[in-house]
Amino acid sequence: MMKKSLLISAVVMLLGLTACCEKQAAPAVSDSPNFDEVLMTRRSIRSYDATKTISKEEVRELLAAVQEAPSWANQQPTKYYVAISPEKLEAAQNAIYGNKERVAGAPVLIVSTFERGKSGFFRGEPTNEIGDGWGAYDNGLSNCYLILKARAMGFDTLIMGMRDSEALRTIFGIPAEETVMAVISLGYRDQEPRQPEHRPLDEVVKFF
Repeated sequence: MMKKSLLISAVVMLLGLTACCEKQAAPAVSDSPNFDEVLMTRRSIRSYDATKTISKEEVRELLAAVQEAPSWANQQPTKYYVAISPEKLEAAQNAIYGNKERVAGAPVLIVSTFERGKSGFFRGEPTNEIGDGWGAYDNGLSNCYLILKARAMGFDTLIMGMRDSEALRTIFGIPAEETVMAVISLGYRDQEPRQPEHRPLDEVVKFF
């Protein structure tokens, strides 16, 4: 009888250890959004919560991820100039015309540029008729990575084409060989934006 009791106790202990190990081995639940959630929740935000800040370390993490964006022959022509100090932020705000009021609460503005004569060129000559248009193309790819990674980190963005490029060039010391493309706001939305309508897929896609 005692042997039977000991055997039962051993089995119970073994089952308990197995359950414990299985519990410890269970994967942790991630709070990070999946890619579809990033795509569906990213919006062009024109009103920001001025009470929330973003650190320099967070911006560095964001832009380090952006470096994974593809570019022509890995030329990496895109450059970023980050206005995060109060004086540079104010100066950049004054160079984006009517968008200044829309992004007044954003704690960071990022100027996006690309180096001409790199993407789309071979031995100094344009590879095809697009020429430096490939630099703009690569810049757009990098900016796409930026706004999607920003959303994955919980931030919001607005890409702005209305800007005084010469003023920005002076403010940030941007070299003459770089083309100033966009200014991108980075912050937190202060209200939920509406979801815009999209054209029917068959209007923009053709299968052959």
